[in-house]
Amino acid sequence: MQTTQMTHYEHPLTEKVRIYLRLDYLLRQMHHSSNQNDPWQYKIFFHALFDLLEILDQVQVKTDLAKDIEKQRQQLMNWLNIDGVDEYALQQMIDSMEQAHKALISSPRLGQNLREDRFLASIKQRFSIPGGSCCFDLPSLHHWLHLSDEHKQQAMKDWLHELSELDEALNLWLRLTRESAQYKTNHARNGFFQYDAEDACLLRLEICAKDGVYPMISGHRSRFAIRFSPFVEGDPVASDIEFKLAIC
Repeated sequence: MQTTQMTHYEHPLTEKVRIYLRLDYLLRQMHHSSNQNDPWQYKIFFHALFDLLEILDQVQVKTDLAKDIEKQRQQLMNWLNIDGVDEYALQQMIDSMEQAHKALISSPRLGQNLREDRFLASIKQRFSIPGGSCCFDLPSLHHWLHLSDEHKQQAMKDWLHELSELDEALNLWLRLTRESAQYKTNHARNGFFQYDAEDACLLRLEICAKDGVYPMISGHRSRFAIRFSPFVEGDPVASDIEFKLAIC
């Protein structure tokens, strides 16, 4: 029996969550490419790293994320008084969030040691130039790429460790946010769906890939609209598109 292929989408309804999702996206790129031996993967790692540092230079993520983690922790503590709750699992999560909050608050400026790293600083600017990481532009990077795999793996592990407080706190916040709502089946009539939400911050969608459409989402935390567009220009959009939606 063939399994239906589903495509998953996430869309932020606040600017803060938009930043969180971008950071999560870049961190996942870094973790994935750091485990590869393909030399082209290392350039993906550096691109993601420098994009992440650019975001951290522009936005005060640390304070906002610490507040959001603490807010989630307080909500979980209130659940300890509910009959039938798994108190052991809940307490473990509360403890994890408390540890992540303390680590985040006590950490220095996020990514500061990465900004001060001589090698990273010497190659960062060239990565903003199209094709600027060629060997004749960055001979130091070319040399680094030909070091032993063990040396490169350790270097990337050390660089990722500098972001561990951010990574841990962000993972916890996103995990609890994503798990705060279950998927429900909805229907878009003639490719359009709108809904009045209450203090939502994140939308999660599941769409059947064979429908050949993708969502264009607009709105904010109290109201949003989804318009499904055909991937192939000119293709008709079904009068009734079934999809699953979680409003977190």
